[in-house]
Amino acid sequence: METTEIKVRLIKHEGAESKMPKKATAGSAGYDLCAAISAPLTIEPGALVKVPTGVAIALPGPENVALIYARSGLAIKHGITLPNCVGVIDSDYRGELIVGLCNISRGAYTISPGERIAQLVITPVTPSVLTETDALDETGRSAGGFGSTGKF
Repeated sequence: METTEIKVRLIKHEGAESKMPKKATAGSAGYDLCAAISAPLTIEPGALVKVPTGVAIALPGPENVALIYARSGLAIKHGITLPNCVGVIDSDYRGELIVGLCNISRGAYTISPGERIAQLVITPVTPSVLTETDALDETGRSAGGFGSTGKF
């Protein structure tokens, strides 16, 4: 499989270390993003915070998008997740990747400087054009909504 080069610029924050995103294992889909903070940051239950990563990227063009996902361990064990579920980084954005986090648990959680807080996945985008129409073709599901396919 051909690889795509993604240029990464590390941004310095006073008293904080900016880490190059890296994959935890050879089979990892995402690159870990770390908190570029100078002191521990406590997220109280129900709180929303923006955490700098110290990372900016350059995607090669509109055929790619970078997606920021929650780390499953933080989400399942501590209730720390992304308020928008997935962060979308467009190909023309060159600013620092800031991760929005929320605490959906009943207890406070403290992020340590340099802690892995999210994961970055680079994926292709299908070129498309939206065309208005008066009718859509029928399928076996058609307009069946949430839960229309059953439980099992």
